[in-house]
Amino acid sequence: MIYISGGKYKKRKIEVETNIVRPTSSSKRESIFSILESFAIKSSLEIYNNKCFVDLFAGTGALGIEAISRGGSIAYFYEINDQVYKTLIKNCNTICKKNEFYIYKKDVTKIKKIEITLPCSAIFLDPPYKFNNFDKIFDIILQSNILEKYTVLIIETDINKNLNIANKFKIINEKIYGITKILFLTKL
Repeated sequence: MIYISGGKYKKRKIEVETNIVRPTSSSKRESIFSILESFAIKSSLEIYNNKCFVDLFAGTGALGIEAISRGGSIAYFYEINDQVYKTLIKNCNTICKKNEFYIYKKDVTKIKKIEITLPCSAIFLDPPYKFNNFDKIFDIILQSNILEKYTVLIIETDINKNLNIANKFKIINEKIYGITKILFLTKL
């Protein structure tokens, strides 16, 4: 079990399929949202009210649920694994209100477009560390036309992974936690 670390659902339990997913720890989520909120303050942005968050490799849903807990209006979750998908549904139904989330059982590398109803504050990408098809995901995100000027793309990956972001995104922050690298990007 892990817990929501901030906001209206703080300390609510999130179920985890520990043999299948590697959920983002509470301390990493705290850091991610601290960096995101600091970026918003520096840029004079509202990141929660009437804004959405997209969680492309949702797993437990911890990142998207954390965003809702802190004031985000809606989170869109994408998960392909049957067992993890069922746990994600259970977590969202147990913690969130029905109008705060949409869950899609889809392979994000095969979707044509991400559709959202509100401006997007952040897109979370926390795929398995072995995942190598980031270029495809970047293209889908760009073709979906969901990036605002200050939408932040947050990628959690292996420390040794090199991503080809040239001509697409710029790094606004980078954090290393043991074997994990978290990148914060905005569009060029």
